[in-house]
Amino acid sequence: MLCDECVKRPATVHITKVENGKKSDIHLCEQCAMEKNLLSISTSFSVNDLLAGLLNSGGAALKKSDLVNDINCDVCGLSYGKFKETGRFGCGNCYKVFGERLNPLFKKVHGNTSHTGKIPNRAGSRIKVQREVERLKQKLEEAVKSEEYEKAAAIRDKIREINKRGKGEM
Repeated sequence: MLCDECVKRPATVHITKVENGKKSDIHLCEQCAMEKNLLSISTSFSVNDLLAGLLNSGGAALKKSDLVNDINCDVCGLSYGKFKETGRFGCGNCYKVFGERLNPLFKKVHGNTSHTGKIPNRAGSRIKVQREVERLKQKLEEAVKSEEYEKAAAIRDKIREINKRGKGEM
């Protein structure tokens, strides 16, 4: 594909604009994109700033209650408050130490708190069934912990039914 501007060089910069609900594509070579200042991306942006911004979106500044209940990583000494300011972990152990406090952040960034990945088409139905069984087992544990035994029995029966269907298909 050639550049839309000079029609000489191959287009290496592809820009899609959506204005007033109308989509338009522009394909430019690197030189034409530089002339139009379309390649001047600000370098002041960092992923750490993004994470810190997401963490502080619930409340702009650290509250005194956060400092009182603040926890520190036992390996690197990083506090959760400092992590909220910088958006950077001190070490791999910080994930374990800050644990549940990170779930809202992961949910904002990824839309979920657990990685599911892509499912190949050929094995898709089998993997979906396995994930459904895992999800139900988790619900079963929660029901047992909260002593909702009728609910737990219903979930157990669903798991058995799914497993029975799975064996019948093989």
